[in-house]
This record gives sequence, C-alpha cells and structure tokens, in this order.
Amino acid sequence: MDRRTFLRTAVVGAGTSMAFGFTLWPEALGYPAKAGPGPYGPLGAADANGIMLPQGFTSRVIARSTETVPGTDHVWHRAPDGGACFADGAGWIYVSNAELDGRAGGVSAVRFDSDANVTDAYTILSGTTRNCAGGATPWNTWLSCEETKRGYVFETDPFGVEPAVRRDAMGRFAHEAAAADPDREVIYLTEDESDGGFYRFVPATWGDLSSGTLQVLTEVGGALSWATVPDPDGSPALTRKQVAGMKVFDGGEGCYYRNGTCFFTTKGDNRVWAYNAVDNTIAIAYDDDLAGDPPLTGVDNITGATVGDLYVAEDGGNMEICVITPDDVVAPFARVTEQSSSELCGVAFNPAGNRLYFSSQLGTTGTSSGGITYEITGPFRTSL
Repeated sequence: MDRRTFLRTAVVGAGTSMAFGFTLWPEALGYPAKAGPGPYGPLGAADANGIMLPQGFTSRVIARSTETVPGTDHVWHRAPDGGACFADGAGWIYVSNAELDGRAGGVSAVRFDSDANVTDAYTILSGTTRNCAGGATPWNTWLSCEETKRGYVFETDPFGVEPAVRRDAMGRFAHEAAAADPDREVIYLTEDESDGGFYRFVPATWGDLSSGTLQVLTEVGGALSWATVPDPDGSPALTRKQVAGMKVFDGGEGCYYRNGTCFFTTKGDNRVWAYNAVDNTIAIAYDDDLAGDPPLTGVDNITGATVGDLYVAEDGGNMEICVITPDDVVAPFARVTEQSSSELCGVAFNPAGNRLYFSSQLGTTGTSSGGITYEITGPFRTSL
C-alpha cells in the first residue's frame, strides 16, 4: 500500500499507539519525520550574505536593525522576530515583530510592489513588550503576541490604516504564537513556559476578537478536550494553573494551521506537534530524538507552503531553516553562517509562494541592534 494512502503515526493522548491517516490533506505526515535528503538537494557554499542555499536559490537583505529601510525613511526595529505576509493589490506586505523589553517592542511593516521592490516601510504597533511571534487572521490583520508573564495579544493593521487594538479576551499569559482556524472559527495560541498550555480562543463573533471564550487543551484518562479558562486575566492564578488536567507542553513556540491541522513547536523537547482538529487528536510530527541524526534543533517559528511542506526556523542549532516534507523527511533548506549568537525567526511566504522572508534576530553582532531581515527567492516547488 502506498505510504501516502496509509500513514503511520503514534497518537499522543489517545491512550495507545494507533494508525491514523491524513489522506484528505496534502500535508499528510507519516509521523514522526526522519532525517533525509531534502526536495531541493544539498546546501551550497555561503553566498555574499553568508547564507547557504540549495542550487537555484538566492538571498537578499531587506532591512537591518537601526538602519533606514532602503527606499524609505523608516528605521527598521531592533530584534526582529515573528512575521507574516499579506496581499496588497498586486504586491504584498511583510510585518515583523520587535522582541524588546521595557515597552520598546512593537511591529513594523515593509511594503513591496508586484516586482518585489520595496516601496514603503512604517510602524503599526509601538509601546509594547517582547513582541515575539503571532499570527495572521483571515480578515487580514496581524496578531502580535507579548511573551511576558501576563502578556497581551494585540490586533494590528498591516496596511497601517487602523490603530492597533489590545485583545484582552484572548487572555494574559506568556503568549508566543497564534494561528487562525476558519473551519472551527477559533484562534490557537501557544504559551512559552516550561509547563505551558495549548489554548484556543473562541470569538463570540468570528472576525471580531473583542469578546469570546479562552479555552485550554486538557487530557484526562487519555482523552483530549477543551476546557474554559475561568479567569483569562490570569490574576491571581495564572491561566495555566486554573484548569485541572491541562495538557502540559514544554515551551510553546511557533504555530501554523492548515486544512484541519494545527502544527506547533515546543523548544523544551525540540518537537513539532500536529493537533488534528477534525478528530481531536494530537501527534508528534517531529522529535529530534526520533529523527536519526537530526538536522533540526532549537525549533522556533513555523510556516508552510501550499504544496504541503513545513518550514521551521531554528533558535540556535546550526542556524538553519529546515523543511519537513509531506513524505516524512526533514532536511536543511537554508543555513546562516557566522551568526551563531543569533536565532532565526519570522519565516513567511509571500502570497505567490515564491519568496520566503525571515530574520536573524541578532545578526552578526549578537545584539538586538544587529538584526537582519532577509528574502529568499528560487524554484520553490508548487506540486509534489
């Protein structure tokens, strides 16, 4: 039987190991992924920007922290982190968080025309703290998450027209990333704590995040369910301490939803998880202890291509962006050299899927002022 038709996985939280196939979905991983040759071949020598890429791919620098974005009068923020792209007519916009303490954080955006020329850059959120990751919504806003003990989620306008709004109903905790599930009309949220939870926010009205219910994933007797967090404000009891049976995840990081599955990463155990929202089951899509000579360590931000590939950025490791293919292979896609004191973040494809953006948060200097934001172009595959 073809492996794609019947994919093997160990389901976590189902009580026993069982087979379950994602035969309807292109990202159907036979979990957990194993190390192997990537779809684009080996990495070549470092280019002029110090990035090792497969043959046919090239890189360019889009912006550098504390410097004016070329072609604009906007100074790019320090410590760039999570990001996403949004369609803007024939062009697009890339937004990027600033992971800075002391209300020095926020979000900036850079606008591209249809030929990928930078035409503008500007601030869409300021005065916040440790804006780490976040997520795009189907109504074209960017959710920027504060990674602090009782951090907030801010809904921002990538187009720079509407003011940012703090979304208190989404809870106060060490927010990391968010991913919208339009099928169930919920927003998944990760928590960057060693004993963190995996949450979902159920808006009272889809498309309006001003009110709703915060829930956390629980596991009791091997069965998964969603329980309401009594006090999303997290005071006096922290949100992760309020619900008995909460399923614990070791350092929630990036989060990405597609076709019934929410993929998210946990840095404490270096895993990529796959929450199957259709069947309410969860599986380990990648674990460095199970991969065999794993190329991917220090998992962080995650995104995906329409063809089904997942792209995971490393916080540490070899400073790589690794690809996890639908046929269970994990391999390096890009490696940033001579920046070992930094981390990679903000991975996001433009709407056409032929340009990948990311940042090296601390760049070559190892400081927040050394951040660099890049673009990779090349023959990204559009079919399997």
